[in-house]
Amino acid sequence: MLKIGLTGGIASGKSTVCRLFAQYGVPIIDADIIARQLVEPKQEAYNEIVRTFGDTTCLPNGELNRQYLRQLIFSDDKAKQRLEMILHPRIRMQLIQQSTALNAPYCILAIPLLVEANMAGLVDRVLVIDIDLSLQLSRLCERDNMPVHDAQLIISSQVNRQQRLACADDVIANNNGPENLKKQVDKLHKKYLALVNKSPSSCQHNDSHGQ
Repeated sequence: MLKIGLTGGIASGKSTVCRLFAQYGVPIIDADIIARQLVEPKQEAYNEIVRTFGDTTCLPNGELNRQYLRQLIFSDDKAKQRLEMILHPRIRMQLIQQSTALNAPYCILAIPLLVEANMAGLVDRVLVIDIDLSLQLSRLCERDNMPVHDAQLIISSQVNRQQRLACADDVIANNNGPENLKKQVDKLHKKYLALVNKSPSSCQHNDSHGQ
């Protein structure tokens, strides 16, 4: 089965693209959903996070205080690294297990931090959802009701656009509205099905990342 790693910056339209692929019956495995499941109360990762960062990471109802953790990792690189050491290996394992269990021509592994977490080796091709920085900034501010300064800090904490594109085998430009986006997904869906029907060697993600 062909594994497509879908990634992109925050507010680039990854969820929308996933929904469009899902309309074709393509299985979607979402690393964000996996991460949320891993940190539910009494899960192993949840317990390790509380042990590492203290009871202040918990809300009165026992759930993780995600806002507190988000602020912590944006202000403290060492805390960010500790949290990633807890979560990333577990997310990687779930991505492998869930994709291996599928029976489909191809699947989408939606991994927002695919580049940052060095997870390109899990997939055969990397699909980057690209967006102009000014549009990304305005979408993030509108979506999360966030001040421009805060949105800029979040965007700058991720790998930059050029680094992400350097890893891409395929690119979807999400700057021109839903109809254009749908056409690009349709074209890629046909491309991926064609790749599946070719020899297995043609589906392998090469180290040059399509460059």
